[in-house]
Amino acid sequence: MNTMESSEKYSILEKRAKELECLYKCREIVSSNIGFEKKIAMILQTLPKAMKYPDHCFVKIRINDKLYPDINLDKTGFSYKSEILFDSQSLGEIEVFYNSKVIKDEDNFFLEDEKNLIGTISALLGNMIISHKMGSHSISILDLKTKKISPIKPEWSSILELLRKIDKHLYSIISHKMLNHLFCKGIKETKVIYAKLGKIDDSESTLTEINRPSKKQVMQNTYNLSEEIFEIALNYLNENEILNLIQKWINEDKLNYLFKIVSSPNSTLPDISEAIRRYYHLSPFNFNIDSPVQRGIEVALIRRFLNDQLEYINVAKDYCRIDDFYGLLHNLIYSSDSHGKIGGKSAGIYLAKKIIEGSTQTHPILAGIKTPKTWYITSDGLMSFVYYNNLEDAIEQKYKDMNDIRQEYQYLIQAFKNSNFPPEVVNGLTRALDDFGNSPIIVRSSSLLEDRLGTAFAGKYKSLFLANQGTRKNRLIALMDAIAEVYASVLGPDPIGYRIERGLLDFNEEMGIMIQEVVGKKVGNYFFPAFAGVSFTNNEFRWSPRIKREDGLIRLVAGLGTRAVDRIGDDYPILIAPGQPSFKLNQTFEDVMTYSPKYIDVINLETNSFETISLDDLISEVGNKFPMLNEIFSIVEDNHIKKPVGLGIDTKKHQVVVTFDNLVSNTKIIEQIFTMTNVLSQKLKSPVDIEFACDGKNLYLLQCRPQSSTSESVSAIIPRDISKDRIIFNAKKYVSNGKVPDITHIVYVVPEEYSALKNLDDFRNVGRAIGRLNQILPHKQFILIGPGRWGSKGDITLGVRVTYADINNTAMLVEVAKQKGNYIPDLSFGTHFFQDLVESNIRYLPIYPDDEGIIFRESFFLENHNLLPELLPEFEYLKNVVKVINIPASTRGLILKVFMNADSEEAMAVIAEPSLKIFYNTSNIAEINENSSEHWQIRTKMAEKLASELDPDYFGVKGVYLFGTTFNKTATFNSDIDLLIDFAGTDEQKKLLGVWLDAWDSALKDVIYELTGIKIQKLLDIYYFSSDSEDKDNYFTQIIIPEKKLSKKLKLAESNFSV
Repeated sequence: MNTMESSEKYSILEKRAKELECLYKCREIVSSNIGFEKKIAMILQTLPKAMKYPDHCFVKIRINDKLYPDINLDKTGFSYKSEILFDSQSLGEIEVFYNSKVIKDEDNFFLEDEKNLIGTISALLGNMIISHKMGSHSISILDLKTKKISPIKPEWSSILELLRKIDKHLYSIISHKMLNHLFCKGIKETKVIYAKLGKIDDSESTLTEINRPSKKQVMQNTYNLSEEIFEIALNYLNENEILNLIQKWINEDKLNYLFKIVSSPNSTLPDISEAIRRYYHLSPFNFNIDSPVQRGIEVALIRRFLNDQLEYINVAKDYCRIDDFYGLLHNLIYSSDSHGKIGGKSAGIYLAKKIIEGSTQTHPILAGIKTPKTWYITSDGLMSFVYYNNLEDAIEQKYKDMNDIRQEYQYLIQAFKNSNFPPEVVNGLTRALDDFGNSPIIVRSSSLLEDRLGTAFAGKYKSLFLANQGTRKNRLIALMDAIAEVYASVLGPDPIGYRIERGLLDFNEEMGIMIQEVVGKKVGNYFFPAFAGVSFTNNEFRWSPRIKREDGLIRLVAGLGTRAVDRIGDDYPILIAPGQPSFKLNQTFEDVMTYSPKYIDVINLETNSFETISLDDLISEVGNKFPMLNEIFSIVEDNHIKKPVGLGIDTKKHQVVVTFDNLVSNTKIIEQIFTMTNVLSQKLKSPVDIEFACDGKNLYLLQCRPQSSTSESVSAIIPRDISKDRIIFNAKKYVSNGKVPDITHIVYVVPEEYSALKNLDDFRNVGRAIGRLNQILPHKQFILIGPGRWGSKGDITLGVRVTYADINNTAMLVEVAKQKGNYIPDLSFGTHFFQDLVESNIRYLPIYPDDEGIIFRESFFLENHNLLPELLPEFEYLKNVVKVINIPASTRGLILKVFMNADSEEAMAVIAEPSLKIFYNTSNIAEINENSSEHWQIRTKMAEKLASELDPDYFGVKGVYLFGTTFNKTATFNSDIDLLIDFAGTDEQKKLLGVWLDAWDSALKDVIYELTGIKIQKLLDIYYFSSDSEDKDNYFTQIIIPEKKLSKKLKLAESNFSV
């Protein structure tokens, strides 16, 4: 269909819709219980809306000698009249006319459809007048006997009558649908109608198996048989059923065109937007009829705008309706050729909002939960920005060495910030700013990969707060600057490392943008919420044996929620188990004072900036204007903490501390958050992680994503009969479940030496050295041990400053808290940093060496040979601070294993025989769980051993590459080993190689069976290719490119073959 035909069809549809809507509303008015004069007044307002020029159209109604309205109107003489009749008796007339502003340039100014509508309304008025007279006893008994006073026609009959006049095609379609409906219900009379339309051969029953197609029955148009069809319908269906069916079929007719647009992969967002807009305005009856076509459109819209993951669609289709997307489009910014989505983060919060709205009847406590005003830039906006500014080379940044990526990232940020946006985007951002006014906003990433199960990308991309103050021009410049910086964060070392870790490096990253209004209120010169935080379905770290996993976890802070989701080196959030809120983490006065939040993040409206300030200073400045003061703070008095009662806190008189005690005990907010978290978890069929904020009056949901988890969180059996000299360390609180097998290296940052550093660069270089070691040491076969809070954003002296890209290859992070210093491991469960550990299967364990019963053999780290000078000569001067221990070299071939059991709150690291010793001595078999991470390690060792025995010259092999799940470290108990062989030999050599590999496959399968008890049909999955091939774009040729990090070249045996 070309554009002109499409426009023409829509013009007809739009006209038809206006007429149907007018008729429908007039019928509602006539059948309502309001007064007669009020009905006339409402019809006078309704009828002009169905005319061609409604803004210049007026209506007069005369009933006998009375005029409505009884005023003089500007008439051009350009009018149409219709007599109001009842049983051939004239009761008055309707006159529709235009004022002098309409130019008479047409011979037939009033369309036939408009004349038919006016006539139909006249008939309605005739019935209404008679009914009014009957109700007021104005009709005599003689009139009742001599006149045929008919009741008002059924609603469905009036709709059909109008359709028959203005749209014969749709009238025929509805008649035929009714005939089919009755036929499917087994109504015998329909066979008579079918016989008139075309012969039905009863000899061919569709209920029997016949191996030939049935004959096509040619049928005439049902137009002339419609009355007969609906007479049959009246015998079997009531009037409401007929009306509902007609409404449903009219709606489906409208839906068909929208379905074609939405389901077409070639349709751009402007195409879909226009189709939805027209559909919305063509909905005269606001039907809520669940038809297959409508469901298909809704699913297509979910896929096009929100998310194409089947798991997401299966949930969203129960909550998202077509009208919802009409509302979404008002706040969507996109280019003229866009095919993008709103991105993962935006899709997550959008669906969560719809679920909460749909759950208020079963969970009334959820009523009133809001989401902030939000605008969106579609996910293809990033590439449009890149191409518009000729920044294509920047996309290849991800294939560079990690050190180069880290060094060049700051320059890329500046390149993006000094680039321009396409005019369409600028116009959209201007509209957004007009909508937000001067309210503070936050620019958030919404990548297509973000907030999905297993790929949360938590904290990998930037989110930037804007005070949004000043002139419109300056606010627009600041907004574009922030968006450019968020775009640039796609190329940062952390997200690239994260993608490499999950085999997503070659995925074409698309970044949507979410611009959200900041929740909060203005207090003095500052803007902030009363409190904010993050809530989790599952509590993986319980501080009391009475707290269960399903009791959940909330991290709560005063002010903006950044301090709840980020790891802050010098401050703490309040932790609450919402299922058991009375079990506090901090019990003593000293603990409450030490671990309560001391700072607050706010937006300074005067300086136009995001700031962190002392809570004490803020309270001194704003006093009792602090929102929810008595719910957030408690009073400190005589070394005791007491909840505010009576008149509450007087900030001029009382010392206060953040406890949230009254919020927990005197409000339903914690219950509300707990219910919201659990409802979303139940509906999404996954544990969730949500962010929220409260402005002092309303609770707002800010984000919803799957909670990070690992399939290997199984309780390990703690060894009992083991010599103490084999225990390296143990722990007895804040222990999670898991097992860390076959550790070959330990990186230990000595707490005393670290705290003794004087130069800021030296502190930073410790983090840099850790990042370099992360790239050098065996993947997932080393652990990091050190003081304080690793990865925190506060005081660098309180913990090693690292990011995700610096630690993603480690198997475990152990934080040490000694009483000699200020190093206290932050129980950062729920922060972005913690989610990185969970998603990457990095175990976390805090150790308190000075506690009773704790073993911490620091001498093992200090006395054994330090590899740091050999591995990183440039950091040799830090050898007293950073120790790198080769465990097998220090223990005559032994390794380290860590066993963790949350149920018994116990963890233990022991020197033990390597699990892979069975490769050479199968008499010592280690038990391996089906979910164990040892599967990829075993398979990697097997592949390396096989390659080391392969004679390349004998078999004609140039190289062997490991790829697939074993290379990606995601192999499970039944995974095979994918090997890619660069073959350059003869057919005979290939046969010999095949026999040799079959023998290895048989032997290795036996080893797997002895290890796990699992039989695998085929372990080795072999692929052959030739690097000498001219096809350099070949899939396998691409896999072996080192920069792409999709495979590992294995070392082959020294050739012993001679001709």
